[in-house]
Amino acid sequence: MVDTSVLRDGLYFGEGPRCGPDGRLFYSDFYAHEVRAIDIDTGDDELVCTVDGQPSGLGWLPDGRMLVVSMLDRRVLRLEPTGELVEHGDISHIASFHANDMLVDDAGRAYVGNFGFDLHGLIDEVGIPALLDPSYDPPGASLALIRPDGDVVVAAEDLKFPNGTVRIQNAESNILVIAETIAFRLTAFDVADDGTLSNRRVWADVKEHGIAPDGTCADGDGIWVAPALQAAAYRVTEGGKVTHRVETTQPCFAVAVVGDTLVCVTAPDSHPRIAAAERQGKLETYRIESHQA
Repeated sequence: MVDTSVLRDGLYFGEGPRCGPDGRLFYSDFYAHEVRAIDIDTGDDELVCTVDGQPSGLGWLPDGRMLVVSMLDRRVLRLEPTGELVEHGDISHIASFHANDMLVDDAGRAYVGNFGFDLHGLIDEVGIPALLDPSYDPPGASLALIRPDGDVVVAAEDLKFPNGTVRIQNAESNILVIAETIAFRLTAFDVADDGTLSNRRVWADVKEHGIAPDGTCADGDGIWVAPALQAAAYRVTEGGKVTHRVETTQPCFAVAVVGDTLVCVTAPDSHPRIAAAERQGKLETYRIESHQA
């Protein structure tokens, strides 16, 4: 039984949902080339900007300017108060295929992942079951770090399709957790004061739950995870315990928390041949406290 309500339909393929500084949900629609913002209470939806290079991950600098990943040319753009999009950082020398999800921290450091290889081309060639075989070792990709001064460096290497990324900070730890989609795990790093990453380790192995972790968002000591291959969203804690499972109408590829509401970004498939053909993507919502695993 579906647990969610449909907030908005008619998307091609939504990605990068984030609660913006004004409390609205900002999100990208790949094949419409649009970044939009929606009030989840009223449903009012506004076009923020268009990105020719296909928008994905979103975030904000400390001064409130928005950053958006331009996937196809492997850049991060900055939206100026004038409405102009300008280059913030070029990661094309680090990204080995399309740029993708992004985390921008409170200091304005942008961590940007990339596919690493032509995933959908490989699926066409060998099929999804071959990618799920335990013996398959997918190509690795590097995580880029764009520092506030514009310097672009490699933050971590050999990540298996680095995807949704969150920061968890409390009295005991200051960590960055990134989804390695094709490795079926969430990987943690300690974060130094200058933003560099160290002490890489598995935060949660989620393969037993069939979760190929895509988009993520932090929720207290847990992380909401979009499983990509399932019509559901999961809340996972360190070590891999599932505390919540929320059923969606179709496969879930990204998640965000706005107040007490979980937003699930769904579509029939992520393959461009399917996702770009028809507007079948949705934003689905769920009141978090109303369900337990």
